[in-house]
Amino acid sequence: MCAAINATSALPSVLAGPILRRQESNRLVLWLVGSRPLAPTLRLIFNDAQGQRQQHDYALNDEQCQVIAIGRHAFVHLIDLQLDNPLPCDVQIDYDLLLDEAQASIANWAPHLLYASAALPNFVIRSRIDHMLHGSCRKPHHPAAEGLLCADRLLAAGPRPQERPALLMMSGDQVYADDVAGPMLRAIHALIQRLELFDEQLEGAVVDDSIQLYDHPASYYRRAELLPALKSNETLRERFFGGVNKPVFTSSNADNHLVTLAEIMAMYLLVWSPVPWTLIDISAPQLDEQRRERYRYEQELVEGFRQGLQGSARVMAHLQCLMIFDDHDVTDDWNLSASWEETAYGHPFSRRIIGNALVGYLLCQGWGNNPDVFTEATEQFHALSCRAMNNDGMLDNQTLDALIDSLLRFEQWHYVLPTEPALVVLDTRTRRWRSESNLAQPSGLLDWEALCELQQELIDHKSAIIVSPAPVFGVKLIEAIQRIFSWCGYPLLVDAENWMAHRGAAQVILNIFRHSRTPGNYVILSGDVHYSFVYEILIRHRKGAPHIWQITSSGIKNEFPQRLLAIFDRLNRWLYSPRSPLNWFTKRRLMKVIPRTPEHSKAGERLWNSAGLGQVFFNEQGQPTLINQLNADGTPPTRFMEPDQDQKGLDRSWFNEPGQSQR
Repeated sequence: MCAAINATSALPSVLAGPILRRQESNRLVLWLVGSRPLAPTLRLIFNDAQGQRQQHDYALNDEQCQVIAIGRHAFVHLIDLQLDNPLPCDVQIDYDLLLDEAQASIANWAPHLLYASAALPNFVIRSRIDHMLHGSCRKPHHPAAEGLLCADRLLAAGPRPQERPALLMMSGDQVYADDVAGPMLRAIHALIQRLELFDEQLEGAVVDDSIQLYDHPASYYRRAELLPALKSNETLRERFFGGVNKPVFTSSNADNHLVTLAEIMAMYLLVWSPVPWTLIDISAPQLDEQRRERYRYEQELVEGFRQGLQGSARVMAHLQCLMIFDDHDVTDDWNLSASWEETAYGHPFSRRIIGNALVGYLLCQGWGNNPDVFTEATEQFHALSCRAMNNDGMLDNQTLDALIDSLLRFEQWHYVLPTEPALVVLDTRTRRWRSESNLAQPSGLLDWEALCELQQELIDHKSAIIVSPAPVFGVKLIEAIQRIFSWCGYPLLVDAENWMAHRGAAQVILNIFRHSRTPGNYVILSGDVHYSFVYEILIRHRKGAPHIWQITSSGIKNEFPQRLLAIFDRLNRWLYSPRSPLNWFTKRRLMKVIPRTPEHSKAGERLWNSAGLGQVFFNEQGQPTLINQLNADGTPPTRFMEPDQDQKGLDRSWFNEPGQSQR
C-alpha cells in the first residue's frame, strides 16, 4: 500500500474545482469537490447595461448545492443555481465562492485559478456560439504536450468578452480508466488512503473487496490475474484485461485497469486538479526489473502532466465545459458489439468495473451537462453514500448494483443546448444498433430509435452543431481496414467503430442529412481518432441541399503514430482518387466530399497529427468561417485552408470519397 501524508494533518477545504459546467443567462451549473461539506456563497460581479457595477451574493442552500460523499474526507458539490433575473450576455462576470462563515475567497484557497493581475476568476455567457473550442482523448502518460494549455494561453492573452470562446466541448476520453500508468495508479491508491474514499465488496474476482485489491501483488500491471482461473473467463480476460496489441492503431495496455469506484473518483481528482498531488507521497511498488523500467519511464511522463495541471484547472474555471463519454472513460471498445456486451455484462466483476466507471462519469461529467435528468440517479447515490458513512466506509453491495443496473438502462446521456446554432451532443456508446446477423460484428453507433430522436431534434433548425465522438465522415482507407478485420472476426483489434461499419445506422444517418426539413448548415465536431482533418460535404444533384462540415480534432494529449499516419494519408489519396473503382463500394456515393488542406501541409497531406484543441469560428448562418488546430507543442495554429472557388465548382466523380486526392 502506498504511503500517504499523516491523515490527521489539515486538508484544504477544496480538493478540485470549481469547474464551470452548463451556463445560461438564468442558470449556472458548477462542480467542485471539498474535503468536507461546504456551505458556499456564490458572488457575481459585473457591469449592467448602464455601466453600473453590480454585486450579487447567493447563499447556496441544499436545493442549489447537493453535497454527496465519496469518502470520509471527500464530498462532491453539485451546484445548480437558477436565477430570477437573467445575467447579461457577452459581458465579463467575475465570480467568487466564499466558504462557510469565514467567507474565504478563491484568491485564498485556489490562487492557481487566477490569471495575472486578476483578483477573481471570471466567465462570459455568450449570446450565440460564434467561437468554440473542442477536443478529446486526454491521456496523462502520453508523451505529447498538454492540449488544454492551448486554451490557457488563449485566455491569458485577455481577449475581449465578445471574443471569448462560448464553450469548450470535450467529446470523449476525458479520463482513461482502462489505460493507466503505474505511477498514476500508485497516486490513486495513495489518495484513496489519504481521503478515506469508500471501499466496496467485489464479486467474481480473486480478491473479496477493494482493500485486498489495493494490497494484492497483482494490483500493478497484472490485474488480469485477479480473475478466477476458470475456462469460462478466458474470453473476459482477453477482451477486458488482455492489453491486446492492436496492429494498426494503438497498443492498449489494460493491466492497470481501474476497478473500484474509489479508484475512478481519485483518478478524476488527479487529472483535474493540482491540489490532490500535494497531499500524497508516492513510493514505487515491488516490481520485477522489466516493469520497474516501465514504471520509471511512465513516472517522467506523469510528472510532466502534473506540472501542467494548474493551467488546465484554470481553463475549466473560466470557460464553460461540456462533456460526453467515449470508450476510454469506461473501458476500451465499450459496447463495440453484441458479443462484447454479452461477455462483459455477463460476469459480475466486469459488470461492476463498467458500472463504477459509469457512476464516476455521472458524478463528474454527466450531471453537469444536463442536471434535470439525473435527479433520481444522484439521489440514489446520495442514499448509498450516507449508508457507507454509517457502515465503516463500505458501500452496500446490493444498493450499488441497483444503481449500476439503472445507469446501464439509462437513455438520456445525450443532450441538446438551446443555443444559436443548436448544439446537439450524441451518446454513441449506450444506444447502439446491434447486428442481428452476426453478434461479433460492430454495432451501429446509434440505434433506430435514437436516430429518429436525433432527426426530430434537428427538424426546422436553420443550422446545427452536432457533436459525435467518432467522425461521421472518416478516412476511407482506415475504415476499409477496419471492415476487413471485422469480416475476419477481429473487430476488437482495430477499434472497428465508425458510422459506416453498420449498414442500417449508416443509411439512416445519411438520410437524416438529406432530409428536406433538417438544417441547411451542419457542422459535425468529432475526435477519437487522434489526428485532425476537415471535409466539406454536399448532396449531389440537389439544389438547396444542406451543406455539411466534418471537423475532427487531434487528441488533447494523444497522437496517432506519425509515420503510420503519413503512410495512410498517402495511400488513401492514391487508392480513393476520384476515378478509383473502389469508390463503387462506398455508402456515401451520393455525396460530394471536398477535403481541406492543413496550412502547414508539406506534401498535400489531408491529415494533421498534433495534440491540441480544435478551434472553430462561425458566422450568423452557423457556417464555419475559420477552422484551426491549436497545437499543444507551442507552434502556431494550423489553419485548414478553404478550397478555392473554382475547386469547389469542379464536377467531381460521382463516387468521390473523404480523404481522396482532389488533383
